[in-house]
Amino acid sequence: MKEIIRLLLSLTTLLVSLSATASQKITVFAAASLTNAMQDIATSYKKEHKDTEIVFSFASSSVLAKQIEQGAPADIFMSADQKWMNYLIEHKITTEKQNLLKNGLVLIAPKQSKLDKVDINAETNWQTILPKGERLAIGDPDHVPAGLYAKESLTNLGVFDKLLPQMAPASNVRDALMLVERNEAALGIVYSTDAKVSDKVKIVGNFPADTFKAIEYPITLLKPEAKEFYQYLNSQTAQNIFQKYGFLTK
Repeated sequence: MKEIIRLLLSLTTLLVSLSATASQKITVFAAASLTNAMQDIATSYKKEHKDTEIVFSFASSSVLAKQIEQGAPADIFMSADQKWMNYLIEHKITTEKQNLLKNGLVLIAPKQSKLDKVDINAETNWQTILPKGERLAIGDPDHVPAGLYAKESLTNLGVFDKLLPQMAPASNVRDALMLVERNEAALGIVYSTDAKVSDKVKIVGNFPADTFKAIEYPITLLKPEAKEFYQYLNSQTAQNIFQKYGFLTK
């Protein structure tokens, strides 16, 4: 009888062990602007990998990079700019990166805004399109990638310092989008992909590509256990989803 009990216990332990091995949890730290696309890609991936759980942490790339540096358990990191990926490479947390996507920078207004089309260049009259007292939503230009790109473009256009008093800095690009959606800001500067996922805002202008560095999204594999999902991000299925949300793929 004792032998039978021991056998049953051994079988139970083995089954539990096999079950734990069969299920996998992948933690992805990704820039806020990737939210919708990555959630769709995860849903697609899990159709063929039913035992895999994919957990996301979406935030500003700077916040995520510093969390990873401090030991946060990320398996994959997807940054909205090169600066914070290079930050992890410089701190020897990762050694390799891959440029996966590109994006554009646009000026948005609430859907009901009377503002229609703005030609953004060095001659743009910002006092007309953003009267005194109105706010411009922007990712915090001190550390949020979308804000850094916006600052670079506005600086090259010669208007950053003039607009600074009217800026409403946000903790990430999606928060900047939200300020415009809620009519708490008359205008906002976001990635083109963010504008396209919202039915509460409209694109009223495109920032000239030669006024800011190319908006590239580098990614890195931090844990080899997540290699299969990492590779899936390069698949045609994943690329099609990225394109659906307005990202430029290779």
